[in-house]
Amino acid sequence: MSTRLPGARYKRVFDRGRSIKGRLLVAWRLGSPDADRQAGVVVSKKSFHDAIDRNRAKRLMREAFRLLAKEGAVPESTEWVLIGRAALRGKTCADVERELRWVFRQGS
Repeated sequence: MSTRLPGARYKRVFDRGRSIKGRLLVAWRLGSPDADRQAGVVVSKKSFHDAIDRNRAKRLMREAFRLLAKEGAVPESTEWVLIGRAALRGKTCADVERELRWVFRQGS
């Protein structure tokens, strides 16, 4: 099973979901019975000017989410859209995992 959220579902998460604001990212959460444990990632050019930095931020968020989903720490029947903040620059995967764990506790 893939942990990536299909592009067509982003709008649904933004329209019906609720946001949880953290230091490193903003997470939009939508819980529904037909949802899988999937996440989409968004990083703006305003926060990260260089493409290298944007891609690294996206990779960090995807990998942290994938590890937590494998571990079972992601709530069931939820879809997420993770929006990277500028504070994400220079952080490690462990930092992002800690932030996501906090976000999952807030969203429960």
